[in-house]
Amino acid sequence: TASDNGLELLRGQLAEWRTRLQEAQSLNASRITSLREQIAALGEPPAEGATEPEEISSRRAALAEQLARLEAPRRAAEEAYRRAGGLIGEIDTELRERQAAQLLKLWPTPANPANWAHAGQTLSATALRVYAEVSHNWNRPEKRSEMIDALPVIGVLFALAFVLIWRGRSWIERFSQWLQTSDPTARWRQVFSFIASLGMIVVPTAGMIMVSIGLMLTEMTHGISRDFVMALPSAGFTFFAALWLAGRVFPKGNCEAGPLALDAQHCAEGRFHTALIGAVLALEELRVSLIPVTQVAEEAVPILSLPLVLLMAALLWRVGHLLNRHIAKGAADSEDASTFRNYVLRSLGKLLIAIAVVGPLLAVVGYTSAANALVFPAAGSLGLAGLLMVLVQLISDIYRAIVRAETDEQGQGLLPVLAGFMLTLGSLPLFALIWGARIEDLGEMWNRFTEGFQIGGTRIAPSNFLYFLVLFAIGYTVTRLFQGALKSSILPKTKLDQGGRNAVISGTGYVGIFLAALIAFSAAGIDLSGLAIVASALSVGIGFGLQNIVQNFVSGIILLIERPVSEGDWIEVGGVSGTVKSISVRSTRIQTFDRSDVIVPNADLVSQQVTNWTRFSLTGRVIIPVGVDYGSDTRKVISVLKEIAEAQPLALLDPPPSVFFMGLGADALNFEIRMIIRDVNSSLSVRTEVNHQIVERFRAEDISMPFSQRDIWLRNPEAVAEAMATLRDPGEKAGRASLADKPAGQGAVLDISGHPLDDETER
Repeated sequence: TASDNGLELLRGQLAEWRTRLQEAQSLNASRITSLREQIAALGEPPAEGATEPEEISSRRAALAEQLARLEAPRRAAEEAYRRAGGLIGEIDTELRERQAAQLLKLWPTPANPANWAHAGQTLSATALRVYAEVSHNWNRPEKRSEMIDALPVIGVLFALAFVLIWRGRSWIERFSQWLQTSDPTARWRQVFSFIASLGMIVVPTAGMIMVSIGLMLTEMTHGISRDFVMALPSAGFTFFAALWLAGRVFPKGNCEAGPLALDAQHCAEGRFHTALIGAVLALEELRVSLIPVTQVAEEAVPILSLPLVLLMAALLWRVGHLLNRHIAKGAADSEDASTFRNYVLRSLGKLLIAIAVVGPLLAVVGYTSAANALVFPAAGSLGLAGLLMVLVQLISDIYRAIVRAETDEQGQGLLPVLAGFMLTLGSLPLFALIWGARIEDLGEMWNRFTEGFQIGGTRIAPSNFLYFLVLFAIGYTVTRLFQGALKSSILPKTKLDQGGRNAVISGTGYVGIFLAALIAFSAAGIDLSGLAIVASALSVGIGFGLQNIVQNFVSGIILLIERPVSEGDWIEVGGVSGTVKSISVRSTRIQTFDRSDVIVPNADLVSQQVTNWTRFSLTGRVIIPVGVDYGSDTRKVISVLKEIAEAQPLALLDPPPSVFFMGLGADALNFEIRMIIRDVNSSLSVRTEVNHQIVERFRAEDISMPFSQRDIWLRNPEAVAEAMATLRDPGEKAGRASLADKPAGQGAVLDISGHPLDDETER
């Protein structure tokens, strides 16, 4: 049975051959396309029993022979490509099965004291082996001579490493804080401080690299000791990256500036636990390099890994509670505690606590591989999640600096959110690698993704889709630029009114977007002919389901072409009166005179009766009713009203204003002033001014304006008289009693206090 490394090597060779075979499938592509077009130009082959000219038949056979000869290598390459893909899939399946078997392997339990001796023997054997390797090289004169010759370089490397590791971080940290606080008004201070803080990882890691190089130059290392020395830079990077991440997620001195809502005490605790997590991960790397699992007795492996698993589980437990504390504090400080970010952090905290419980239990039982595969990847995922939070905050700082935002609310735009989402989406392969996925698996997934997917007879690949998006974006941008040029430079120099300009601009936008989509589809190589049947079926469903929307869309196109209604017109439709503010594809927005917006479907403007007061002319008629007393001179009233109407500056004299005697009303003589004014939008102002002048002239001409008068007839005056008698003195009762002696049916006329009126007063 081949080893894992052998299978990986074989898989790499197959993947290389598969790439070559994939390239070979496009061999002679242009020539094959040309031959197919030539064969198609000869027409359809004759049906069974039919014949065609000999010249065409021989030419068709020759072209078909050439086509078959050119397609043979492509078909062979495609067959070999499929075979290589199948072999790669079998190897991947075998490796995954081995990985699963190793993960579920039950090791000797570390709780058994009988196994502890094996762990002690392994540690002592490892120490003796390292000592033996160093002693062996020391006892060789040529090795000692090489080390002595390299002592100056080794000394310089160790001295620089000491400075970089011991003091480098503190210097970079002070410099980063100085950049952040030196000029509070600087827009880019947060970004520059972040960039400078990266030196807290680079500088000490460079020191660890110098230590590793110095130890290698001594020529004293060999075997596992050399593996240990070579693992020092990686372990150092892990530890210093954890220290840097702790300072960014749990800032020192200003915890509110961090991504988590914690007080100073819990921020300090978070920094401590994060640093310890980095130290444990670094120790695990060094342990694996110094004590390989394949070279250790099975009884010793669980015991050697148990301490770090327990320590890491305890740290994950504490960090999980810190995340829950952040959620609790955020809920106490703000009402908005149900955001997606808080939901993710709450779930992450609970997951860390669960892993901190399950991991040690698996390790104690004996599932050492499963415990290691659960606890340490959880710590790595936690670090990557913290890094994503820091990078999202950096993107927000960059956005605030670009837009010159002075407050956090001004810097919370859509662009940082989208960038953070794309960053999180791009980190998914890293999470997969942390949890045990192989790079080859991710490469295989990427290859399948780039091959695209099949819809009917059309294959759409991500590259085609990306090409389509780029071309469509270019076409859309060109359309918008052309619309802007039309609006600002070209159309103002024409004789079109504002409504016509808006129609041209809108129509240009629709045509431009349609052409951009059509050109993008064609240039991207997306063949939509295979989707014709599917599109036809969908169009029927869309026609029924979106009938009103399609009707409104077509009506919008009609409005833009015929232009019976334009922006700025005063219209009345369906009981709504107001000014047209915008005409979109589906609806029209009308602003009423009380400043409320009414959205009217375009179909109503096409199918219903619409009154347009200002579309073709601003002139309009104003009718003002006027009432005078019955004793007024009607001809004098007409003369006065006509003078008032003709004196209005907005009134047209052709046709001239008219005054009509409309009839005899119940309380007044009714007249009407009818005149055409230049701007119907000023009808209320004209009406108001005319009414003012009517009142002034009527007072000057002694023309009375009527008011309503009513006579009240009481059918039971005796009852009213008796009721009023209780309110009168006894001397008046006789007079009121005589009032009751009138015959029934004659009635009586009383004043408002119940006293009878004489004939003259009644008249």
